[in-house]
Amino acid sequence: MLKYELLPQQLILEGIADEEDFFAPESADLEDVYAVHNKEYVDDLLNLTLDPKAVRKIGFPLSAELIERELRITQGTIIGCEKALQTGVAFNIAGGTHHAFTNRGEGFCMLNDQAIGAKYLLDKKLASKILIIDLDVHQGNGTAEIFQHNDKVFTFSVHGKTNYPFKKEVSSLDIPLLTGTGDEEYLAIINEFVPKLINREKPDFIFYLSGVDILDSDKLGNLNCTLEGCKKRDEIVFSNCEKFQIPVQCSMGGGYSPEIKTIINAHTNTYRVAADLYS
Repeated sequence: MLKYELLPQQLILEGIADEEDFFAPESADLEDVYAVHNKEYVDDLLNLTLDPKAVRKIGFPLSAELIERELRITQGTIIGCEKALQTGVAFNIAGGTHHAFTNRGEGFCMLNDQAIGAKYLLDKKLASKILIIDLDVHQGNGTAEIFQHNDKVFTFSVHGKTNYPFKKEVSSLDIPLLTGTGDEEYLAIINEFVPKLINREKPDFIFYLSGVDILDSDKLGNLNCTLEGCKKRDEIVFSNCEKFQIPVQCSMGGGYSPEIKTIINAHTNTYRVAADLYS
């Protein structure tokens, strides 16, 4: 997608980031991937032998280049986890592949980058309790399924009630929003539940999926949030992470407004907020 090329350029142009702040990941270690995803499913992806019906559900025609891209996105999140432990916050320009399940992909997602990152931290004993804050307009159904029996990971999803996926999974906490929900109601929910969950669950690491498809201009979302409201949402999340001194890895998630400048501005706002808080 074009936004993955334009976003780094915008960050450098504004002085939010320098060239040396970026890293280009290699492919993820397959053992880290197998720790979350079914081996047969992953091997079918790698060998391009996935059943055609399963490929159609993903939405992309399979290719070696596509699988390599997915593995690099995943490794980017893993490295981001390690960087966040050192600096407090780290970003993946891509990522947010929350529709990938243990044994299947859907919704343009094949490997669940933040789920793999969370399991990596737990297995390496770099974290003991994780909170995943998924504020994409679409429910993090794959993430919910992956961690449904893992009490070390709390999955929190705020999403459009009638948005894809039409069959929702059960997160640790789901807040489905009615079509047309705007800034006031949306921000009140985020402002209430983010600190409440941090206080109650006491995570020592947070994953944030900061999809900007909550915007009123988004083609695939049905909420009615403004650019300023979306930015305020990011402020609430990052300010609480910073206040409680909890490292946070952020993957960008969705954004499908008709004008690319709207998408870039909304994603850049997420970086602007973090830069102000963590500089």
